Amino acid sequence: MTQEAEPKSARVVVADDQTVVREGIVMLLGLLPGIEVVGAAGDGEEAVALVAGLAPDVVLMDLRMPRCDGVEATRRIRAEHPGTQVVVLTTFADDESLFPALEAGARGYLTKDAGGDEIVRAVHSVLSGDAGLSPGIQRRLLERLAQAEPAPVAPSEPPDGLTAREMEVLLLIAEGLNNPEIARRLHVSTATVKTHINNLFTKTGLKDRAQAVRYAYAKGLVRPPAG
Repeated sequence: MTQEAEPKSARVVVADDQTVVREGIVMLLGLLPGIEVVGAAGDGEEAVALVAGLAPDVVLMDLRMPRCDGVEATRRIRAEHPGTQVVVLTTFADDESLFPALEAGARGYLTKDAGGDEIVRAVHSVLSGDAGLSPGIQRRLLERLAQAEPAPVAPSEPPDGLTAREMEVLLLIAEGLNNPEIARRLHVSTATVKTHINNLFTKTGLKDRAQAVRYAYAKGLVRPPAG
């Protein structure tokens, strides 16, 4: 009987300008399964350089750092090294921090009170194509869109040639569900969910789940939560 191979650990770089905080995060990650810390940076410039040299899977990125802040570092990493994903890990949860980071290409957003399990989930979520966004962050994305412009009228037919099943998947993404949760809701396999997501992204020109949430609202497919 052949033994199954151990899941590959995610190679992670930690970027934070506070030495004590940075070393504490590195120490915590060293105790967690499925994570291998390959480097630590004290600012955005150093983070970009480490990504160029080490090609990590994920950067855990602080936002407010000297020389090059986390938003600019995220933008440069995603443009120059698209194989590396970025998960923001910051003290700040305000809109002025959240939305620029997501627009720069961050696929996840956590605050520093997140537990180790939550960090592991976020890292592996972005590597599997999901977004490391909590339902609360999804809600704020919709609320921000609602404040920016009037809610559009829902179309009578699915937009951009989406099938009924692709529409279902899109709406569940907008609810904040990840791929396994969508699979359970629709009683299909995770591989089937990924196929539907790839198809709807191709048809709509979307690149990630944060864009999918915006798209769902912009097309009138969902409405922002009341209150």
